Formats: sequence, C-alpha cells, structure tokens
Amino acid sequence: MKSVHFIGRPGPVAVPVEPRPAVSIVVPVYNEAENLHDLVDEVQQAMAAQPRSYELLLVDDGSRDGSRALLRELASKRPWLRPLSLIRNYGQSTALQAGFDHARGDYIVTLDGDLQNDPAEIPRLLALLDADPEIDVVSGWRRERHDKALTRRLPSRIANRIISAVTGVHLHDYGCALKAYRRDVIANLRLYGEMHRFIPALAVEAGGRLVEVPVRHRPRTRGQSKYGLGRVGRVLLDLMWVKFLMRFLQRPLHAFGGLGLALLAPGAAMLAWLAFDKLVLGNDIGGRPLLMLGVLLALVGVQLVATGLIGEVLTRIYHEGRGIPQYHVRAPRAGEPAGERAR
Repeated sequence: MKSVHFIGRPGPVAVPVEPRPAVSIVVPVYNEAENLHDLVDEVQQAMAAQPRSYELLLVDDGSRDGSRALLRELASKRPWLRPLSLIRNYGQSTALQAGFDHARGDYIVTLDGDLQNDPAEIPRLLALLDADPEIDVVSGWRRERHDKALTRRLPSRIANRIISAVTGVHLHDYGCALKAYRRDVIANLRLYGEMHRFIPALAVEAGGRLVEVPVRHRPRTRGQSKYGLGRVGRVLLDLMWVKFLMRFLQRPLHAFGGLGLALLAPGAAMLAWLAFDKLVLGNDIGGRPLLMLGVLLALVGVQLVATGLIGEVLTRIYHEGRGIPQYHVRAPRAGEPAGERAR
C-alpha cells in the first residue's frame, strides 16, 4: 500500500498498488468484433493451465465495427483484460508499440486477433524461455499454414528468404505473430512503418538470442484478412531501413561515405584523364560525354561523403547531448551472477 497526501485533506490516504503480472499478452485488434469473445476465452483457458499471473492487452487500432465498445464490456468482467483504444487506425506496428509501452509483465507475448494463432501455444513458448536463460525470443513458425497459396503463402515464402538474406537472421516465418519475448529485449525497440514483421531481426541486433519453433495455425473462419500484395512495396522500403539500422546507425559515414567514395573515385579519375588530355595532349574536351559523367560522379560522391559526416555529427549529438548510451547492458537472468552477461 502506498500513502498519498492530498492538499486540503488531513492525513495520508492509502491507495492500493496493483501487483505487476508476470506475463503481458499483446494483441492488436482491427475490426475483429466477431472474434473477440472467442479470443478472450481461449487466452483465459490457455493461461489457466500455467501458474503465472498475466494480463491481456487488446489494442484497438481504430476499429469501426464496434470492437471498442465490445472490449469495454469484456473488460468489465475480467480484471486481467486491459483494453487500449487508439484514436485512429495507425497500423499493426504502432498498435504493437502501444501495447509494448503499456505492458507490465516480465514476459511479453504477441499474437493476432483473428484466431489463426492458437493461444494454447502460449504456455509452451513461455516454458522455453524459462528453460534456458540464454533465450530472449521464441518465434513461431506456421509450418502447416492454412492460407491461400498464391496470395499469402507464396509471397510470404519469398519475403522470408529475402528478409533472412538481408538481415542475416534466418527464420522460416517472419510473419507469424505468435512470439514470446523477455521484457528487456522489447524495451530497446521502437517500431515504425511496417517494422513489426522485423522484430526478430531487431531483437537480435539489440543483443537478444532467438529460437524458432513450429506452432499450430488455423484457417480464418470469421472476419476479413487485413493483409495483401499491396504491402510488398512498403515492406521492401522498411527492409532497407532495417538493413541500415542494423549495420550503420551508429556509423553513418561508413554507409554514405563508402558509397560516396565508390562514385568519387571513378569520377576523379575521369576528370584527371580529361585534364591530361586537354593540358598535355591539347585535345578539345568541351563536348565529350565523359566530362559530364565525371563531373556528375564527383559531385554526387562529395555530397554523399558530406552527408555521412553530417550523420556522424548528429549521432554524437543524439547520444552525448541527451546522455543516451550507444549500448545496452544485459540484465543478469535467474541463476546467473550479476555482471556475467553485461557487455
């Protein structure tokens, strides 16, 4: 119990402090009113089979089908259910980030609200985290996926291979929403755009250890799928950012400067040859395409190097000016001496 003093009132007033749950289950919801009753019931049944306390955060991402009112009704009878309503539809990444920001558990589990993920798998994922303190992320793999082959499974398979190749974190199924995390890994992540599908790669970049396990997948029986081929372009753009984030965020000069030097070197060589041709050999170079190409490459190369230098200055201002370290220290896990895994 905490004692809180109010101005104008004699003496402290005791305010009960709600204990933190051990597990936070975060589910983005967008127009899934038909599935919410079953989703809540299945989560309750799954978590009743394990000893940990839990909370269920259902993040309404601007639904227009009455999901918000239904969530309030469901929460009124279930103290472990915490609805969170966003003022408009922001997208799955922002909805997940909102859930992460409000989650209180030491373990954080995510799944979709369409009931294609089976909540009964949650205790098994948590048991894997308990069994090995070295594991920070357990990622689900829909090995037997019940979706349309041409519009869902084939694009997903291609995307998984591309993401694995670009990030160096090899998973069979980046798109599976059923995942379990330790809180300290999630605390270091910020999600924008369509970056929710890259959380495993971002978690590994933040120092997490990851395993992938097959999980059950069920066909959608109610509601409309929110995914389609229209997201391909956005995913590719976000993948470019993730690649930059993982390799060059704290050394932007290596990214921009490397590309700038690659352009500046041939451009300078072209201009040097043309100068020799003009000054020594006496040839006219005014109308030669090589001159325009050399000038273009040299100018673009200089601009990229300058961009890298500006990026280096901004990186130092961000970290040093705000007192933000450029590293994260791993907290010791159960059974480990303090400082053993700090780095």
